[in-house]
Amino acid sequence: MNNHITEKLQADELIKLALREDISNEDVTTNAVMPEYRKGTVDLICKQSGVICGLGVFARTFTILDPETDVELFKKDGDEVEKGEHIAKVTGDIRVLLSGERTALNYLQRMSGIATYTRRVVKLLEGCKTRLLDTRKTTPNMRIFEKYAVKVGGGVNHRYNLSDGILLKDNHIGAAGSVTAAVKAAREYAPFVRKVEVEVENLDMVREALEAGADIIMLDNMSVEDMTAAVKMIDGRAVTEISGNVTEATIPSIKKVGADYVSSGALTHSAPIMDLSLKNLHPID
Repeated sequence: MNNHITEKLQADELIKLALREDISNEDVTTNAVMPEYRKGTVDLICKQSGVICGLGVFARTFTILDPETDVELFKKDGDEVEKGEHIAKVTGDIRVLLSGERTALNYLQRMSGIATYTRRVVKLLEGCKTRLLDTRKTTPNMRIFEKYAVKVGGGVNHRYNLSDGILLKDNHIGAAGSVTAAVKAAREYAPFVRKVEVEVENLDMVREALEAGADIIMLDNMSVEDMTAAVKMIDGRAVTEISGNVTEATIPSIKKVGADYVSSGALTHSAPIMDLSLKNLHPID
């Protein structure tokens, strides 16, 4: 994570919640085999190649349990790592190493998987102007970590939450009665510094969004032909975003459209974890 104090405070609270989920009363297995303090060390080993991400969260999980824990990192977030590489060494109370292991790895594996998948999709977009965005389709209580992982992988964050920006989707438009009415209501309610984004599903809605003065037009689940026509129609009068069924398989055709952005929920809801493991735990004097 970066050093922004708000993010650090939010991350700490979420990590504590995750630890409480895993240790509701005690770690009965660890307490059975290690009833008293003994110093030990364990190695973080990469079992799969990819982009490492979440090392700060991994380390913080252990230091929350015991501030005396030492985490030596041999890589930094965003580095590409290979199967078999030694990524870090954790030294401290063996009881802390055992009790914090699963939670620390859950964060690191999930975040590294997202960063790895994002990096692959970003590379598919090389050679065109279109930039890759994430969405709010994140795991509950994991958004701060998952969106950070997208950035580490080379993607760009869309709005963080509902307080962060105006995005008039189909149901908002249905509630307002029309694209025009929804944009008008948003303009009247929101501060002038807020941009208004509108989700559209066909070329008629594109025309209406343009006439209503939308700042950003999201082309949702439209054909490549219609998206290409929409970008030509918009002609720079609004920022363009493509959304809907955006995956590694569909990127090659989407990149030809020439939109400013493409957003993909798959970055956070479908990225597989990266396999990492804590190995070789042993006591030290």
